[in-house]
Amino acid sequence: MTRIALASAALLAFASLAAGAQARPMTPEDVAKLESVGAIAVSPDGARIAYTSVSLPDVTEGEEDGTSRSRLHVATGPDVTRAFLPEDVSAGDVAFSPDGRMITFTWAEDEEEAAVWGIPVDGGTYMKLAHVEDAAVRDYRVAADGRSILMLVAPEADSQREAQSEGGFTAKVYEEENRSARLFRANLMMDGTMDEEPAEIDIPGFVTAFDMDTEGRFVLVETAPTPLVDDSYTKKRVNLIDLSTGTVTEIETPGKIGDVEISPDGTQLSLIAGIDMNDPAATTLHLVDVSSGEYRAIGEGEPFAAVDAEWLPDGRLLTVVHRGVQSELHFHESDGSLAEIVDPGELIVTRVEAAGGRVAFTANAPQHPSELFVWRDGNFDRWTMHNDWLSEITFGEQRAYTYNATDGQEVEGVLVLPVGGVPAGGAPTIMDVHGGPEAHESNGWVTGYGSPGHVAAGDGYAVFLPNYRGSTAYGTDFSKQHQGNYTDPEFRDIVDAKNALAADGITDPARTGITGGSYGGYASAWGATYYSNEFAASVMFVGISDQISKFGTTDIPYEMYNVHSRAWPWDDWQKMLEVSPIYYTDRAETPLLIMHGEDDTRVDPSQSMELYRFIKVRKPETPLRLVLYPGEGHGNRKAASRYDYNLRMMRWFDTYLKTGDRDAALPAPRPQLAEGAKGAVLEEDDSED
Repeated sequence: MTRIALASAALLAFASLAAGAQARPMTPEDVAKLESVGAIAVSPDGARIAYTSVSLPDVTEGEEDGTSRSRLHVATGPDVTRAFLPEDVSAGDVAFSPDGRMITFTWAEDEEEAAVWGIPVDGGTYMKLAHVEDAAVRDYRVAADGRSILMLVAPEADSQREAQSEGGFTAKVYEEENRSARLFRANLMMDGTMDEEPAEIDIPGFVTAFDMDTEGRFVLVETAPTPLVDDSYTKKRVNLIDLSTGTVTEIETPGKIGDVEISPDGTQLSLIAGIDMNDPAATTLHLVDVSSGEYRAIGEGEPFAAVDAEWLPDGRLLTVVHRGVQSELHFHESDGSLAEIVDPGELIVTRVEAAGGRVAFTANAPQHPSELFVWRDGNFDRWTMHNDWLSEITFGEQRAYTYNATDGQEVEGVLVLPVGGVPAGGAPTIMDVHGGPEAHESNGWVTGYGSPGHVAAGDGYAVFLPNYRGSTAYGTDFSKQHQGNYTDPEFRDIVDAKNALAADGITDPARTGITGGSYGGYASAWGATYYSNEFAASVMFVGISDQISKFGTTDIPYEMYNVHSRAWPWDDWQKMLEVSPIYYTDRAETPLLIMHGEDDTRVDPSQSMELYRFIKVRKPETPLRLVLYPGEGHGNRKAASRYDYNLRMMRWFDTYLKTGDRDAALPAPRPQLAEGAKGAVLEEDDSED
């Protein structure tokens, strides 16, 4: 096995360019404008790479609010790209036809359901290729000979429910009226369009995803026993359907399932999955024998997480691996043996696609979001450069930071220092805690609507993103350390991070705040109650406050049991109560901003309401605010909601954390919007009496 360390010349050139043009700090308005590379697909001959650029409407400049839009581009070399579709065509599921003459994608035109569309690679008009009447296409695959297409489409409409709704009978039956997505097959004519109505394929179970081997010999179908989200986490299975015999082989994996890929010769699958039903995340590479369905783990227990895989034409398997806060590429022989490890330098690689001798990646870095890179002669060539205005931004120093927790466990995270350096006595510091906790932070792009990152650094803050116990990328043993032990040691790791940073002169311990969403919101609630003496301000997003009622209102009760609590609430009511922030609201003296999507089904908004009411009644003098986002779920999707969130988060920290004044007056209920935003007005008074 060999190891290769390298850095892209294009990447270094960009860094030099940025260093020469730095002039101003990053703002929430900049975050609202960010654009990144989404899906990528390589043409069969490797000559072209289709990709989507993903962005939100720029509400700071008055654009109409909405969710992310995805524009199709084609690249043929570094900075040699062109848009392939009008701006109002938001393309998804981008691919090349088997002969490479057409780029295919999904799109919903006007008020119609999403269908499969195509556009010739040499230009021309885009046209609808295939659809299912009154049902949105969610995914598709064109057969190797180009003569048929498989489509995964939305569930069939409930005609009885629709008819009754017209009469005002709109009652919903909880968890009983969910329907399964369906799989359809249609024949295609020479121009790629359907020659007849598609036929439904009968599949056992509820289909969640599928794929087809390059020769059209079999179909890989992922199913769950019900359409419930919980089953998609805990009971998903991979099924192989032999198209010549109809034989179905089930791969009986015990844990969560991630990326699945088919080898070029059709004899093996690569499967990123959990090693057992209690494994918090699908992070271990497995190889599956197609003929028998038997599988074996590759690198089980190693301190890293496999995040994506791609078979190469020569039969080798390329896996994207995150080891701690950095990424690696692992090249495996067909038998699974590790042949080579490549270190991509400061790039955090997230996805790989290959065809025609070309290997393409999406990757981000500390000073740019996701971009398109191509592997050439042992180097990463950068092919796209969005957000050229980032060259104007003054970034704080960003690096990995490691410390020892109270019990000696080594914990790592990503540290962003204030622009201009750390002042004497330490900087006000924000602990930005990721959700899951079966996730991890990488030393790449760390700024978003809910992640203060370089917006905070430009405003004088240090930011630390801890990979506390329960995180992935350090091996399954590390990610299981939090199981059955809500809050300790996982949240104690965050306090230990504060103490370590203070001891190193980076953090002002009297001005340390905490924020995060979902499980990070749980940590933020814990920091504002149990650890209130440790944190000067807290911003909690879609977080947990009551582990008993959370179990009764979530859509993932079995997943909670399998990989988090390892016990039911009724096994020990008192224990579950004692890991609930509401239990410690008598300690709640930390100014707390709570934000939540009104339509959240993962963590019900009542979790935020409970904590708000407990503190409001029990500690009325504590600065407290609850903000609800209509139409949003477990995380904000719309541009205006994201921008609003970012403004509120930073203003809360500026009011209470930067000043260190826990008794400061509440900021005004409405944040000051950018001058170009709809509804922007001059702010006369930024605080409440």
